[in-house]
Amino acid sequence: MTERIDDKARAESIAAACESQSGVVRSVIKENKSVAPPKLYDLTTLQRDANRIFGFTAKQTLEYTQSLYEKKLVTYPRTDSQYLSDDMEETAKAVIGAVYQAILFEEQTGAEPDIKRVLNSKKVTDHHALIITGIVPEGLSEAESTVYTLIAGRMLEAFSPPCEKERLLMECMCGGMDFRSRSAFIVNTGWRAVFARKEDREKDEPEDGGGTALFAEGGLVPLSGRGLSQKKTLPRPLYTEATLLAAMENCGKDITDGEARETVKDSGIGTPATRAAIITTLFKRNYVERSGKSILPTEKGLYLYESVKDMMVADAELTGTWERALARIEGRTLDPDSF
Repeated sequence: MTERIDDKARAESIAAACESQSGVVRSVIKENKSVAPPKLYDLTTLQRDANRIFGFTAKQTLEYTQSLYEKKLVTYPRTDSQYLSDDMEETAKAVIGAVYQAILFEEQTGAEPDIKRVLNSKKVTDHHALIITGIVPEGLSEAESTVYTLIAGRMLEAFSPPCEKERLLMECMCGGMDFRSRSAFIVNTGWRAVFARKEDREKDEPEDGGGTALFAEGGLVPLSGRGLSQKKTLPRPLYTEATLLAAMENCGKDITDGEARETVKDSGIGTPATRAAIITTLFKRNYVERSGKSILPTEKGLYLYESVKDMMVADAELTGTWERALARIEGRTLDPDSF
């Protein structure tokens, strides 16, 4: 349907009117959509993916990545950048060869790696994005191997062509009512060929990866079945570590003070190096607990929330104000004693 029906009896009447009829195609709209490759990993996005896909906690992911770093297999993990500096193009090319040498992925043929899209020295502060070093890994634990493969695969994804899709919107009339159908199919898998994960598939893509049906305006569409769909408006889902990390990273967007919001827009609550420790502290002090992948407040945590919810200490704007002041101190336009 092109509209939502709020009355069940009316919906049943419409369904019955379509019985044993064919629909008449009124319009067919095709469009091509390009899904850009993801950026390279910083620590927070790695922790989010490791939790979403494998259930690792943020603390575990940091520990496994730190171990890989100490074995000289990946670069410095506590980074907040998703870019490489402009002088790292040749290094990246060499590392891509090492990924295939390690037989982690089937070598892709065709397009040359697009390395320039992730080169931006202006977006590299203390450390560049998290990448592998090119040393072939040996003797890794299962968890270390999982995280290493995530980092190596993300490099291949970031340098791969976009995923190209063809989307189809078809509208037809049946029983005097307008109905709408949306579908899509992959024209060129692009970066999504690296892992070929179900998690990367969008809602309108078929499970089998087949193409969209062919329709022509004015044509007849036979009715193969009918049914009613009853849905409810759901509350926002509980946090997982992956979504909590994202919320911590992006909380600055809700700050009303424009200058303070600008100061923390790329940092949020904590840093890539401290967010895992912040979450671990909440568990250690029994403020939150796990229920499967979800994070729930404990009774103690709810008491804490009620106590501080109206205080500045529980407002991201305080972080923004302080970060702005510290930036002024660094620029010698504010005296530390005044702060």
